[in-house]
Order: sequence, then structure tokens, then C-alpha cells
Amino acid sequence: MAENDLMIYDEDDLKSRIYIIRGVQVMLDRDLAKIYGVETKRLNEQVKRNKERFPDDFCFQLNNEEFENWKSQNATSNSDKMGLRKLPYAFTEHGVSMLSSVLKTRTAARESVKIIRAFVAMRHFVINNARIFMEIDSLKKHVLETDLHVLDNDKKIAGILSLMEKNSSEVTQGVFCNGQIFDAYVFISNLIKKAKSGIILIDNYLDESVLLMLSKRNKDVKATIITRSVTETLAVDIAKHNKQYPSIDIVESNKFHDRFLIIDEEVYHIGASLKDLGKKLFAFSKLEIDKEILL
Repeated sequence: MAENDLMIYDEDDLKSRIYIIRGVQVMLDRDLAKIYGVETKRLNEQVKRNKERFPDDFCFQLNNEEFENWKSQNATSNSDKMGLRKLPYAFTEHGVSMLSSVLKTRTAARESVKIIRAFVAMRHFVINNARIFMEIDSLKKHVLETDLHVLDNDKKIAGILSLMEKNSSEVTQGVFCNGQIFDAYVFISNLIKKAKSGIILIDNYLDESVLLMLSKRNKDVKATIITRSVTETLAVDIAKHNKQYPSIDIVESNKFHDRFLIIDEEVYHIGASLKDLGKKLFAFSKLEIDKEILL
């Protein structure tokens, strides 16, 4: 296929070709071959020749049950047109990145960047709407178990989806997986940026990265850190920070075990210290409590 004959795929096109299989986001070999402008056979041949570069968390072949489930949900009407006569291979985000290096074409290199961005966008969408997805799943299970009030529950699901479209930016709870360091950093940074009057961080484990996050707050927003003790190193870091940025107040207290982030009047429980965000799996949730309970 000539370079000029290739279709142009925008982010929405790419996101529509990302599926959840075995609990991870993947793209199928047929879709990737079309995007890269190569035959599916050639793409898979390159993978086999470089087998050591594609461990199971990069690439895996669907089994019969996974394939039939995928067809029933996504490709019942056009699976034959796609040439899906063999069980397809699925590539995770890491596998897509590795594909560009083994295919060694300009198209693969260019399109891989767009695909990786689509993966990131889909991951953010899932994280930002975790609570809503759980509510939808709960309603669907209720329908299957009782087989009653189906129409009423469908209306509820439609209402939840409508709410998602109108206010998908509101996040009240969720989970960040191991390795989502940047995603978690962006999430906390966005919370800090939305503060209008004050930020209070309760965290017993601090370093200069936490001070950097707090420096992203808006002008005239007061920042306070409550921690068990201030080490000599932390005292030096705070002093240097306060010379360049609006000052952060430090309060020593040994009554806290968990981490909390208070944005104006909103209280968030954070399952990991801010300096360790994304290094291990952790959860967060917005608590419907008065901040004075903590203070």
C-alpha cells in the first residue's frame, strides 16, 4: 500500500479500536495492520521473528472464548469482512510501541505515537468515570439477577450516561495502578490547581516533589502541610522553596496515620503519600465530611 493511499485515523477512530480483553486495553493485529499500511500476515511474521521482544504482557493471542465474546460485542456483522478467520493477536500499549521498532517504517513510527496517545486518553476516561462504570455494572447485574423492572433500570443507565457526558471531569473515587506515575501526578496537580482559597495536605512522608506539586496552586491560595516531623533535609527544602514561591506553612502532628488532601472545603482520602504516587497500586476517594473533623 502506497503512503498516499493510507487512511488518516484521528484520535476517536483509534480509541474505537481499543478493547478491554483480559482486563487490559489492547488493539487487534488486523486493525494495527490497516493503520500501519501493512498486511496482517507480515505484521505477525515480524512479531514471531522478534518473539523475545513481545512477552505476554506486550502481545497475546485470543482464545476461542475471548474471540467469540469480542465478535458478539464488536464485530458480529463485519467479522468476515475483516478477514478474521484465525484467532487474532492482541497488543497492549507496550506491544504497540514495540511494533513500530520491528516494522521499521515511517508510517508505523508516526502512527504509533498517535495510538499511544489514544491509549492514554482511554485510560484517563476510565479513571475519571470509575464510579459511574461501577454503578452501571451494578445495575446490569441487578437486571440479570431479578429480570424485573428492565425498562426502569435501562432508563437509570441512560441517565447515568447522560450525567457522564455532562460532567465527566468530576472525580470522586478511583484507583491508580502500579506504574501510573504520571497519570496520578496529573490528577493531584489538577486538584491543587482548582483550589480557590486553601490547601491542607496531611502526609507523614514528604520530599521536594511534594513542594513542587503545591507550587502549582493558584495565586493567593494558602498552603499548609501537616506532618509527623520535619527532618533537617525537609526544613532546608522548605526554606529554599519559600524564598522562590509563596510560602508553605508546616505544622507538626503525630495524630494522623492516613493521608488526606483538603481542597478548600473538600476532603480527599489518598491511599499513598504524594511523593510515591503511582509507584504502587493505590485508591483515592472524596469524603463527604466536614474538614473540621480532621483539624
